[in-house]
Amino acid sequence: MIQALSVTSECAPLVKTGGLADVAGALPAALQEHGVAMRTLLPGYPAVLGQIGTTEVVLTYDDLFGGHAQVLAVEASGLDLLLLDAPHLFQREGSIYLGPDGKDWHDNPQRFAALCQVAADIAARGASGWQPDLVHCHDWQAGWVPYYLKRDGVATPSILTIHNIAFQGLAPMGLAAELGLMGHDLHRDGVEYWGHVSALKAGLVYADHLTTVSPTYAEELMTPAFGMGLDGVLKMRRGALSGILNGIDLSTWSPEVDAHIRNFKSPRGKAANRKALRDEFDLPESDGPLCVVVSRLTEQKGLDLLLEALPALLSRGGQLALLGSGNPALEDAFKNYDHPNVAVKIGYDEPLSHRMIAGADAILVPSRFEPCGLTQLYGLRYGTLPVVALTGGLADTIIPDTHATRVRGVATGLQFYPITAQALSSALTRLCDIFADAKLLSKMQRNAMAHPVGWEQSASDYAALYAQLLGTD
Repeated sequence: MIQALSVTSECAPLVKTGGLADVAGALPAALQEHGVAMRTLLPGYPAVLGQIGTTEVVLTYDDLFGGHAQVLAVEASGLDLLLLDAPHLFQREGSIYLGPDGKDWHDNPQRFAALCQVAADIAARGASGWQPDLVHCHDWQAGWVPYYLKRDGVATPSILTIHNIAFQGLAPMGLAAELGLMGHDLHRDGVEYWGHVSALKAGLVYADHLTTVSPTYAEELMTPAFGMGLDGVLKMRRGALSGILNGIDLSTWSPEVDAHIRNFKSPRGKAANRKALRDEFDLPESDGPLCVVVSRLTEQKGLDLLLEALPALLSRGGQLALLGSGNPALEDAFKNYDHPNVAVKIGYDEPLSHRMIAGADAILVPSRFEPCGLTQLYGLRYGTLPVVALTGGLADTIIPDTHATRVRGVATGLQFYPITAQALSSALTRLCDIFADAKLLSKMQRNAMAHPVGWEQSASDYAALYAQLLGTD
Protein backbone atom coordinates (compact mmCIF):
# COMPACT_ATOMS: atom_id res chain seq x y z
CA MET A 1 0.00 0.00 0.00
CA ILE A 2 1.47 3.37 -1.05
CA GLN A 3 1.42 5.93 1.76
CA ALA A 4 0.71 9.42 0.41
CA LEU A 5 0.51 12.83 2.08
CA SER A 6 -1.86 15.35 0.49
CA VAL A 7 -1.11 19.00 1.33
CA THR A 8 -3.96 21.44 0.76
CA SER A 9 -5.35 24.71 2.06
CA GLU A 10 -8.97 23.53 1.90
CA CYS A 11 -10.80 20.23 1.90
CA ALA A 12 -14.51 19.44 1.60
CA PRO A 13 -16.66 18.99 3.55
CA LEU A 14 -14.64 20.65 6.32
CA VAL A 15 -13.68 23.92 4.62
CA LYS A 16 -14.36 25.06 1.07
CA THR A 17 -14.06 28.13 -1.11
CA GLY A 18 -13.92 26.37 -4.49
CA GLY A 19 -13.27 23.25 -6.51
CA LEU A 20 -9.89 22.57 -4.89
CA ALA A 21 -11.70 21.56 -1.70
CA ASP A 22 -13.93 19.10 -3.57
CA VAL A 23 -10.92 17.45 -5.20
CA ALA A 24 -8.93 17.26 -1.96
CA GLY A 25 -11.92 15.80 -0.16
CA ALA A 26 -12.82 13.16 -2.75
CA LEU A 27 -9.40 11.93 -3.91
CA PRO A 28 -8.36 9.95 -0.79
CA ALA A 29 -11.36 7.60 -0.90
CA ALA A 30 -11.02 7.17 -4.65
CA LEU A 31 -7.32 6.27 -4.32
CA GLN A 32 -7.98 3.73 -1.58
CA GLU A 33 -9.36 1.32 -4.17
CA HIS A 34 -6.08 1.60 -6.11
CA GLY A 35 -3.72 0.69 -3.32
CA VAL A 36 -3.04 4.19 -1.98
CA ALA A 37 -3.59 5.26 1.63
CA MET A 38 -3.69 9.05 1.78
CA ARG A 39 -3.49 11.38 4.76
CA THR A 40 -4.43 15.03 4.29
CA LEU A 41 -2.48 17.88 5.90
CA LEU A 42 -4.76 20.89 6.36
CA PRO A 43 -4.55 24.13 8.37
CA GLY A 44 -6.45 24.06 11.65
CA TYR A 45 -8.89 26.85 10.87
CA PRO A 46 -11.54 27.49 13.56
CA ALA A 47 -14.25 26.04 11.33
CA VAL A 48 -12.25 22.83 10.92
CA LEU A 49 -11.29 22.40 14.58
CA GLY A 50 -14.92 22.92 15.52
CA GLN A 51 -16.01 19.88 13.49
CA ILE A 52 -13.64 17.25 14.82
CA GLY A 53 -13.56 15.00 17.86
CA THR A 54 -10.70 13.65 19.95
CA THR A 55 -7.28 14.22 18.43
CA GLU A 56 -3.75 12.93 18.95
CA VAL A 57 -0.80 15.34 19.02
CA VAL A 58 1.82 13.92 16.65
CA LEU A 59 4.22 16.88 16.26
CA THR A 60 4.92 20.04 18.22
CA TYR A 61 6.78 23.27 17.39
CA ASP A 62 7.97 25.84 19.93
CA ASP A 63 8.33 28.44 17.18
CA LEU A 64 6.76 27.90 13.76
CA PHE A 65 6.84 31.21 11.93
CA GLY A 66 6.31 33.17 15.11
CA GLY A 67 4.39 31.01 17.51
CA HIS A 68 3.71 27.64 19.12
CA ALA A 69 2.10 25.01 16.89
CA GLN A 70 1.14 21.38 16.95
CA VAL A 71 -0.01 18.81 14.45
CA LEU A 72 -3.16 16.89 15.37
CA ALA A 73 -4.12 13.51 13.92
CA VAL A 74 -7.82 12.72 13.65
CA GLU A 75 -10.31 10.90 11.47
CA ALA A 76 -13.27 13.04 10.45
CA SER A 77 -15.78 13.10 7.60
CA GLY A 78 -14.26 9.91 6.22
CA LEU A 79 -10.82 11.52 5.97
CA ASP A 80 -7.53 10.65 7.67
CA LEU A 81 -6.40 14.14 8.69
CA LEU A 82 -3.31 15.88 10.02
CA LEU A 83 -4.31 19.36 11.17
CA LEU A 84 -1.79 22.17 11.68
CA ASP A 85 -3.03 23.85 14.84
CA ALA A 86 -1.15 27.17 14.82
CA PRO A 87 -3.45 29.78 16.40
CA HIS A 88 -1.16 32.72 15.55
CA LEU A 89 -1.52 31.84 11.86
CA PHE A 90 -4.98 30.33 11.45
CA GLN A 91 -7.17 31.23 14.45
CA ARG A 92 -9.09 33.94 12.59
CA GLU A 93 -12.72 34.46 11.81
CA GLY A 94 -13.97 34.95 8.27
CA SER A 95 -12.34 33.89 5.04
CA ILE A 96 -9.39 31.52 5.15
CA TYR A 97 -7.49 33.71 2.68
CA LEU A 98 -8.90 37.23 3.14
CA GLY A 99 -9.12 39.67 6.00
CA PRO A 100 -12.20 41.73 6.93
CA ASP A 101 -11.16 44.35 4.36
CA GLY A 102 -11.52 41.80 1.54
CA LYS A 103 -7.77 41.77 0.89
CA ASP A 104 -5.29 38.93 1.37
CA TRP A 105 -4.15 38.43 4.95
CA HIS A 106 -0.84 40.31 5.13
CA ASP A 107 0.96 37.20 6.39
CA ASN A 108 -0.40 34.69 3.88
CA PRO A 109 3.17 33.95 2.70
CA GLN A 110 4.19 32.90 6.22
CA ARG A 111 0.90 31.08 6.95
CA PHE A 112 1.21 28.72 4.03
CA ALA A 113 4.98 28.45 4.19
CA ALA A 114 4.37 27.06 7.68
CA LEU A 115 2.02 24.45 6.22
CA CYS A 116 4.70 23.56 3.66
CA GLN A 117 7.47 23.33 6.27
CA VAL A 118 5.39 20.92 8.35
CA ALA A 119 4.71 18.78 5.27
CA ALA A 120 8.43 18.63 4.52
CA ASP A 121 9.18 17.71 8.15
CA ILE A 122 6.64 14.88 8.07
CA ALA A 123 8.17 13.60 4.83
CA ALA A 124 11.67 13.75 6.35
CA ARG A 125 11.05 12.43 9.86
CA GLY A 126 7.50 11.15 10.03
CA ALA A 127 4.76 11.92 12.53
CA SER A 128 4.16 9.52 15.40
CA GLY A 129 5.57 6.64 13.40
CA TRP A 130 3.84 7.40 10.10
CA GLN A 131 5.87 8.60 7.13
CA PRO A 132 4.68 9.14 3.54
CA ASP A 133 6.21 7.52 0.47
CA LEU A 134 5.38 10.65 -1.54
CA VAL A 135 3.82 14.07 -1.12
CA HIS A 136 0.99 15.40 -3.32
CA CYS A 137 0.83 19.21 -3.19
CA HIS A 138 -2.12 21.33 -4.31
CA ASP A 139 -1.76 24.85 -5.74
CA TRP A 140 0.48 27.67 -4.50
CA GLN A 141 -0.41 27.18 -0.85
CA ALA A 142 1.58 23.92 -0.97
CA GLY A 143 4.11 25.17 -3.52
CA TRP A 144 7.07 25.49 -1.13
CA VAL A 145 6.92 21.79 -0.17
CA PRO A 146 8.95 20.52 -3.18
CA TYR A 147 11.48 23.32 -2.62
CA TYR A 148 11.90 22.55 1.09
CA LEU A 149 12.33 18.84 0.31
CA LYS A 150 15.08 19.57 -2.20
CA ARG A 151 16.67 22.19 0.07
CA ASP A 152 16.91 19.70 2.92
CA GLY A 153 18.02 16.75 0.80
CA VAL A 154 14.86 14.72 1.44
CA ALA A 155 14.43 12.06 -1.24
CA THR A 156 10.64 11.74 -0.91
CA PRO A 157 9.09 12.38 -4.37
CA SER A 158 6.67 15.28 -4.74
CA ILE A 159 3.85 16.08 -7.13
CA LEU A 160 2.35 19.53 -7.58
CA THR A 161 -1.16 19.83 -9.01
CA ILE A 162 -2.07 23.17 -10.59
CA HIS A 163 -5.75 23.85 -10.01
CA ASN A 164 -5.59 27.47 -11.19
CA ILE A 165 -2.36 29.10 -12.33
CA ALA A 166 -3.85 32.58 -11.88
CA PHE A 167 -3.05 32.36 -8.14
CA GLN A 168 0.73 32.24 -7.69
CA GLY A 169 1.55 32.94 -4.05
CA LEU A 170 3.77 35.98 -4.58
CA ALA A 171 5.72 37.47 -1.69
CA PRO A 172 8.22 40.36 -1.44
CA MET A 173 11.83 39.39 -2.03
CA GLY A 174 12.54 40.83 1.43
CA LEU A 175 10.75 37.85 3.00
CA ALA A 176 13.09 35.32 1.39
CA ALA A 177 15.14 34.62 4.50
CA GLU A 178 12.08 34.39 6.76
CA LEU A 179 10.53 31.88 4.34
CA GLY A 180 13.66 29.75 4.49
CA LEU A 181 14.82 30.41 0.94
CA MET A 182 18.46 30.01 0.02
CA GLY A 183 20.25 32.91 -1.65
CA HIS A 184 21.47 30.79 -4.55
CA ASP A 185 17.83 30.01 -5.48
CA LEU A 186 16.70 33.64 -5.72
CA HIS A 187 16.98 33.96 -9.50
CA ARG A 188 14.73 33.48 -12.52
CA ASP A 189 15.63 29.80 -12.89
CA GLY A 190 14.71 29.29 -9.24
CA VAL A 191 11.95 30.90 -7.17
CA GLU A 192 12.27 34.53 -8.30
CA TYR A 193 9.39 36.02 -10.29
CA TRP A 194 9.69 39.64 -11.46
CA GLY A 195 11.38 40.83 -8.30
CA HIS A 196 9.21 38.72 -6.00
CA VAL A 197 9.38 35.13 -4.84
CA SER A 198 6.59 32.79 -5.97
CA ALA A 199 5.42 29.72 -4.09
CA LEU A 200 3.73 28.35 -7.19
CA LYS A 201 6.84 28.81 -9.32
CA ALA A 202 8.88 27.03 -6.64
CA GLY A 203 6.57 24.05 -6.97
CA LEU A 204 6.75 24.14 -10.76
CA VAL A 205 10.56 24.17 -10.70
CA TYR A 206 11.29 21.73 -7.89
CA ALA A 207 8.46 19.14 -7.87
CA ASP A 208 9.34 15.77 -9.34
CA HIS A 209 6.15 15.78 -11.42
CA LEU A 210 3.49 18.34 -12.28
CA THR A 211 -0.13 17.69 -13.00
CA THR A 212 -3.06 19.87 -13.83
CA VAL A 213 -6.73 19.12 -13.86
CA SER A 214 -7.43 18.50 -17.55
CA PRO A 215 -5.40 17.52 -20.63
CA THR A 216 -6.45 20.62 -22.57
CA TYR A 217 -5.49 22.95 -19.70
CA ALA A 218 -2.07 21.28 -19.58
CA GLU A 219 -1.53 22.27 -23.21
CA GLU A 220 -3.00 25.75 -22.71
CA LEU A 221 -0.66 26.46 -19.80
CA MET A 222 2.33 26.28 -22.11
CA THR A 223 1.07 29.27 -24.11
CA PRO A 224 1.36 32.98 -23.24
CA ALA A 225 -2.43 33.38 -23.41
CA PHE A 226 -3.02 30.97 -20.51
CA GLY A 227 0.30 30.53 -18.71
CA MET A 228 0.06 33.76 -16.69
CA GLY A 229 3.76 34.44 -17.16
CA LEU A 230 4.81 30.90 -16.23
CA ASP A 231 4.40 29.33 -19.67
CA GLY A 232 8.17 29.31 -20.17
CA VAL A 233 8.74 27.34 -16.97
CA LEU A 234 6.05 24.87 -17.95
CA LYS A 235 7.44 24.41 -21.45
CA MET A 236 10.81 23.57 -19.91
CA ARG A 237 9.07 20.97 -17.75
CA ARG A 238 6.83 19.61 -20.51
CA GLY A 239 8.15 16.08 -20.01
CA ALA A 240 7.08 16.11 -16.35
CA LEU A 241 3.60 17.62 -16.92
CA SER A 242 0.40 15.56 -17.10
CA GLY A 243 -3.25 16.54 -17.44
CA ILE A 244 -5.54 14.36 -15.31
CA LEU A 245 -9.22 15.26 -15.27
CA ASN A 246 -10.98 15.88 -12.00
CA GLY A 247 -13.96 13.77 -11.05
CA ILE A 248 -16.86 14.37 -8.69
CA ASP A 249 -17.93 12.61 -5.52
CA LEU A 250 -20.85 10.44 -6.61
CA SER A 251 -21.87 9.73 -3.03
CA THR A 252 -22.74 13.43 -2.73
CA TRP A 253 -23.55 14.41 -6.32
CA SER A 254 -25.96 11.81 -7.72
CA PRO A 255 -29.66 12.45 -8.33
CA GLU A 256 -30.59 8.98 -7.05
CA VAL A 257 -29.20 9.63 -3.55
CA ASP A 258 -28.82 13.42 -3.18
CA ALA A 259 -30.31 14.39 0.19
CA HIS A 260 -31.07 17.95 -0.96
CA ILE A 261 -33.47 17.16 -3.82
CA ARG A 262 -36.41 15.06 -4.93
CA ASN A 263 -34.50 12.01 -6.11
CA PHE A 264 -34.76 10.75 -9.69
CA LYS A 265 -33.18 8.22 -12.05
CA SER A 266 -34.18 9.55 -15.47
CA PRO A 267 -34.79 12.95 -17.10
CA ARG A 268 -38.52 12.61 -16.45
CA GLY A 269 -37.77 12.85 -12.74
CA LYS A 270 -36.45 16.39 -13.12
CA ALA A 271 -39.96 17.84 -13.42
CA ALA A 272 -40.66 17.99 -9.68
CA ASN A 273 -37.29 19.62 -9.02
CA ARG A 274 -37.88 22.12 -11.82
CA LYS A 275 -41.18 23.18 -10.29
CA ALA A 276 -39.59 23.48 -6.83
CA LEU A 277 -36.75 25.57 -8.26
CA ARG A 278 -39.13 27.97 -9.98
CA ASP A 279 -41.07 28.31 -6.73
CA GLU A 280 -37.90 28.95 -4.72
CA PHE A 281 -36.72 31.67 -7.11
CA ASP A 282 -40.22 33.05 -7.71
CA LEU A 283 -40.00 32.40 -11.44
CA PRO A 284 -43.16 31.95 -13.53
CA GLU A 285 -43.93 28.98 -15.75
CA SER A 286 -42.28 29.38 -19.13
CA ASP A 287 -42.02 27.73 -22.54
CA GLY A 288 -38.23 28.03 -22.69
CA PRO A 289 -35.36 26.29 -20.90
CA LEU A 290 -34.68 27.04 -17.25
CA CYS A 291 -30.94 27.77 -16.99
CA VAL A 292 -28.79 28.12 -13.89
CA VAL A 293 -25.44 29.63 -13.03
CA VAL A 294 -23.63 28.55 -9.85
CA SER A 295 -20.36 30.45 -9.90
CA ARG A 296 -18.02 33.09 -8.63
CA LEU A 297 -19.05 36.29 -10.38
CA THR A 298 -15.85 37.23 -12.16
CA GLU A 299 -14.71 38.04 -15.67
CA GLN A 300 -12.72 34.78 -15.67
CA LYS A 301 -16.05 32.97 -15.44
CA GLY A 302 -17.39 34.95 -18.42
CA LEU A 303 -20.37 36.33 -16.51
CA ASP A 304 -20.01 39.72 -18.19
CA LEU A 305 -20.48 37.90 -21.52
CA LEU A 306 -23.64 36.30 -20.16
CA LEU A 307 -25.11 39.70 -19.34
CA GLU A 308 -24.70 40.69 -22.99
CA ALA A 309 -26.03 37.37 -24.30
CA LEU A 310 -29.06 37.05 -22.02
CA PRO A 311 -31.53 38.62 -24.49
CA ALA A 312 -31.02 35.65 -26.84
CA LEU A 313 -32.27 33.34 -24.09
CA LEU A 314 -35.01 35.55 -22.71
CA SER A 315 -36.49 36.31 -26.15
CA ARG A 316 -37.24 32.60 -26.54
CA GLY A 317 -38.94 32.24 -23.15
CA GLY A 318 -35.78 31.04 -21.42
CA GLN A 319 -35.09 31.75 -17.77
CA LEU A 320 -32.04 32.28 -15.58
CA ALA A 321 -31.59 31.48 -11.89
CA LEU A 322 -28.18 32.59 -10.61
CA LEU A 323 -26.34 31.88 -7.36
CA GLY A 324 -22.94 33.45 -6.79
CA SER A 325 -20.85 36.31 -5.47
CA GLY A 326 -17.70 38.13 -6.41
CA ASN A 327 -17.14 41.28 -8.44
CA PRO A 328 -19.46 43.95 -6.94
CA ALA A 329 -20.20 45.43 -10.37
CA LEU A 330 -21.31 42.03 -11.68
CA GLU A 331 -23.32 41.37 -8.53
CA ASP A 332 -25.16 44.68 -9.01
CA ALA A 333 -25.68 44.09 -12.74
CA PHE A 334 -27.36 40.74 -12.17
CA LYS A 335 -29.35 41.89 -9.13
CA ASN A 336 -30.66 44.87 -11.09
CA TYR A 337 -31.43 42.96 -14.30
CA ASP A 338 -35.07 43.87 -14.68
CA HIS A 339 -36.83 40.88 -16.22
CA PRO A 340 -39.42 38.50 -14.74
CA ASN A 341 -37.46 35.49 -16.03
CA VAL A 342 -34.22 36.41 -14.25
CA ALA A 343 -33.78 35.68 -10.54
CA VAL A 344 -30.59 36.14 -8.54
CA LYS A 345 -29.32 35.13 -5.11
CA ILE A 346 -25.99 36.63 -4.03
CA GLY A 347 -23.83 34.40 -1.86
CA TYR A 348 -23.08 30.70 -1.66
CA ASP A 349 -25.41 27.98 -0.44
CA GLU A 350 -24.32 24.36 -0.97
CA PRO A 351 -27.78 22.71 -0.57
CA LEU A 352 -29.30 25.34 -2.88
CA SER A 353 -26.67 24.60 -5.53
CA HIS A 354 -27.81 20.97 -5.52
CA ARG A 355 -31.46 22.00 -5.89
CA MET A 356 -30.61 24.36 -8.74
CA ILE A 357 -28.64 21.82 -10.74
CA ALA A 358 -31.28 19.14 -10.18
CA GLY A 359 -34.14 21.40 -11.30
CA ALA A 360 -32.59 23.19 -14.28
CA ASP A 361 -32.67 22.24 -17.94
CA ALA A 362 -29.19 23.69 -18.57
CA ILE A 363 -26.20 24.98 -16.64
CA LEU A 364 -24.18 27.85 -18.14
CA VAL A 365 -20.37 27.91 -17.82
CA PRO A 366 -19.07 30.61 -20.23
CA SER A 367 -15.57 30.79 -18.70
CA ARG A 368 -12.74 32.56 -20.50
CA PHE A 369 -10.47 29.89 -19.05
CA GLU A 370 -11.36 26.91 -16.90
CA PRO A 371 -8.69 24.47 -15.66
CA CYS A 372 -11.25 21.69 -15.24
CA GLY A 373 -14.54 22.90 -13.83
CA LEU A 374 -16.85 20.83 -11.68
CA THR A 375 -20.24 22.45 -12.22
CA GLN A 376 -20.49 21.10 -15.76
CA LEU A 377 -19.79 17.61 -14.35
CA TYR A 378 -22.57 18.08 -11.80
CA GLY A 379 -24.81 19.18 -14.66
CA LEU A 380 -24.03 16.04 -16.66
CA ARG A 381 -24.83 13.76 -13.74
CA TYR A 382 -28.23 15.42 -13.23
CA GLY A 383 -29.19 15.59 -16.91
CA THR A 384 -28.77 19.38 -16.87
CA LEU A 385 -27.21 20.19 -20.22
CA PRO A 386 -23.96 22.17 -19.92
CA VAL A 387 -23.51 25.18 -22.21
CA VAL A 388 -19.77 25.82 -22.03
CA ALA A 389 -16.93 27.74 -23.61
CA LEU A 390 -14.42 25.69 -25.58
CA THR A 391 -11.50 25.87 -23.17
CA GLY A 392 -9.65 23.76 -20.59
CA GLY A 393 -11.60 21.03 -18.90
CA LEU A 394 -14.82 22.27 -20.48
CA ALA A 395 -13.41 21.11 -23.83
CA ASP A 396 -12.45 17.72 -22.37
CA THR A 397 -15.70 16.83 -20.59
CA ILE A 398 -18.55 17.83 -22.93
CA ILE A 399 -19.49 16.13 -26.20
CA PRO A 400 -20.87 19.10 -28.17
CA ASP A 401 -24.07 19.09 -30.19
CA THR A 402 -22.92 19.11 -33.83
CA HIS A 403 -24.15 17.49 -37.04
CA ALA A 404 -21.71 14.61 -36.53
CA THR A 405 -22.66 13.98 -32.90
CA ARG A 406 -26.38 14.15 -33.75
CA VAL A 407 -25.87 11.49 -36.41
CA ARG A 408 -24.19 9.32 -33.79
CA GLY A 409 -26.62 10.35 -31.04
CA VAL A 410 -23.86 11.04 -28.50
CA ALA A 411 -24.01 14.78 -27.64
CA THR A 412 -24.12 15.74 -23.97
CA GLY A 413 -24.17 19.55 -24.15
CA LEU A 414 -23.20 22.64 -26.16
CA GLN A 415 -19.84 24.33 -26.66
CA PHE A 416 -19.16 27.76 -28.13
CA TYR A 417 -16.10 29.45 -29.61
CA PRO A 418 -14.75 32.07 -29.87
CA ILE A 419 -15.41 33.07 -26.29
CA THR A 420 -17.51 36.14 -27.05
CA ALA A 421 -20.98 37.36 -26.19
CA GLN A 422 -22.06 36.81 -29.79
CA ALA A 423 -20.95 33.18 -29.79
CA LEU A 424 -22.63 32.63 -26.41
CA SER A 425 -25.83 34.18 -27.79
CA SER A 426 -25.75 31.69 -30.66
CA ALA A 427 -25.25 28.81 -28.20
CA LEU A 428 -28.24 29.96 -26.12
CA THR A 429 -30.35 30.14 -29.28
CA ARG A 430 -29.31 26.58 -30.16
CA LEU A 431 -30.20 25.51 -26.62
CA CYS A 432 -33.71 26.91 -27.10
CA ASP A 433 -34.00 24.99 -30.39
CA ILE A 434 -32.98 21.77 -28.65
CA PHE A 435 -35.42 22.43 -25.82
CA ALA A 436 -38.23 22.76 -28.36
CA ASP A 437 -37.41 19.28 -29.73
CA ALA A 438 -38.55 16.99 -26.90
CA LYS A 439 -37.07 13.85 -28.43
CA LEU A 440 -33.63 15.40 -28.97
CA LEU A 441 -33.67 17.02 -25.53
CA SER A 442 -34.47 13.72 -23.82
CA LYS A 443 -31.75 11.91 -25.76
CA MET A 444 -29.10 14.48 -24.81
CA GLN A 445 -30.21 14.44 -21.17
CA ARG A 446 -29.94 10.65 -21.05
CA ASN A 447 -26.52 10.81 -22.70
CA ALA A 448 -25.42 13.36 -20.11
CA MET A 449 -26.59 11.27 -17.16
CA ALA A 450 -24.77 8.21 -18.51
CA HIS A 451 -21.48 10.02 -19.10
CA PRO A 452 -18.74 8.91 -16.63
CA VAL A 453 -17.93 11.80 -14.27
CA GLY A 454 -16.67 9.99 -11.16
CA TRP A 455 -13.13 9.50 -9.92
CA GLU A 456 -12.54 5.95 -11.19
CA GLN A 457 -10.33 6.72 -14.19
CA SER A 458 -8.65 9.76 -12.65
CA ALA A 459 -7.80 7.92 -9.43
CA SER A 460 -6.34 5.09 -11.50
CA ASP A 461 -4.20 7.62 -13.40
CA TYR A 462 -2.93 9.22 -10.17
CA ALA A 463 -2.14 5.83 -8.63
CA ALA A 464 -0.19 4.86 -11.76
CA LEU A 465 1.75 8.14 -11.57
CA TYR A 466 2.56 7.53 -7.89
CA ALA A 467 3.82 4.05 -8.72
CA GLN A 468 5.95 5.42 -11.56
CA LEU A 469 7.59 8.01 -9.28
CA LEU A 470 8.28 5.35 -6.67
CA GLY A 471 9.62 2.90 -9.23
CA THR A 472 7.01 0.28 -8.40
CA ASP A 473 5.00 0.36 -11.63
